[in-house]
Amino acid sequence: MNITVLPSQLKGRVEAPPSKSDVHRAIICAALSKGISTISPVALSNDIKATIACAEALGAETSLNNNVLTIDGSGVFSNKKASLDCFESGSTLRFFVPIAAAGGVEADFTGHGSLVTRPIGLFSQLLPDAGVRCVTDGTLPLSVSGRLAPGDFRIPGNISSQFVTGLLFALPMLENDSRIILTSPLQSEAYVDMTINTMSKFGVKVQKADYGYFIEGNQSYRPVNYTTDGDWSQAAFFLAAGAVSGDVEVCGVSLSSTQGDKEIVSLLKKFGADVQIGESSVRVRKSALKAVEIDARQIPDIVPILSVIASFADGTTRIYGAERLRIKESDRLKTTASMLNSMGGSAEETPDGLIIKGKALGGGQVNGSNDHRIVMSAAVAALGCADKVEITDKESINKSYPNFFEEYERLGGKIYV
Repeated sequence: MNITVLPSQLKGRVEAPPSKSDVHRAIICAALSKGISTISPVALSNDIKATIACAEALGAETSLNNNVLTIDGSGVFSNKKASLDCFESGSTLRFFVPIAAAGGVEADFTGHGSLVTRPIGLFSQLLPDAGVRCVTDGTLPLSVSGRLAPGDFRIPGNISSQFVTGLLFALPMLENDSRIILTSPLQSEAYVDMTINTMSKFGVKVQKADYGYFIEGNQSYRPVNYTTDGDWSQAAFFLAAGAVSGDVEVCGVSLSSTQGDKEIVSLLKKFGADVQIGESSVRVRKSALKAVEIDARQIPDIVPILSVIASFADGTTRIYGAERLRIKESDRLKTTASMLNSMGGSAEETPDGLIIKGKALGGGQVNGSNDHRIVMSAAVAALGCADKVEITDKESINKSYPNFFEEYERLGGKIYV
């Protein structure tokens, strides 16, 4: 479905949705607890639906009422065969593979869209030495069988941190201690910190070490009533909208969060945006922007929207350390550059990032590439264009932020399908 966005200004307050990353982790910890937990608030994006479905495939019982998700994990691992459809969620896939193996479940993993081409070969390198048979050609489909054994797991830090998180969920349930040994510096470390923080609230401890992580065996998850964080990754779109064309306050976010994407606030300040920080909110108003240098190794998800801000900044912005964006829902370095250039901007790909020259955007046609972050970023860029912007693949936002355009219009955005 295509959507046409007209130049306009966004003004007002918007509540950040529940953090998708936080909800993923809370669902899994609750499902691994032998009892009943509640998680709130929860918004049903497609990725969250995938994680709920996989928890149910392993034996959890769930119900959602008024944005409160109730999970009974008493029956998890009672079935020793399961089929897990991860939809298009890379997090769901990489989290559940070690979990199923820890429970001795013979599991078949499938997916859809770009997920079927995203690499998972690391599992076939790691897991067989730990007693798990993996059948895959390096991508989906994947089958695992056997029970995961404790021990040392050596992982390069420059791949997705989701592999580390998946092992962190699984290893505490094993009978003996384990270590995750990082063979290179860890990128997106904040996501692993978030995992450890969530696990601790469910009674499971992980120790950081100079080599990586030490995980004591024979631990048990315990059920809790869990309150989720506001989502900084999604808040970034509306904060950027304020900087580009308007005056927007995003509520329900905390600077004490473990989410790495809260760095959007510091970066907006570096760009020269008018930023005001409240107790649980951030307000951004349009102002003159200037180019910056951005190391994106710890914040890859917000690179597309940072690139939009850079297009409205005076000078040349360089973004680097983002090579892993080439294996997301799209090759996000390529599709981000294409998005900006198709609106009359100036964006050049590098092997690990982008070089963006601030330049007036005219409007045009943008291929959303079935990538939620490209579609939402293009909609924010359209606010400051001279003419309308037509964007394809509007429905892709259901992956992470289904009501994005509802909020966009409520704040004054002008769109039509």
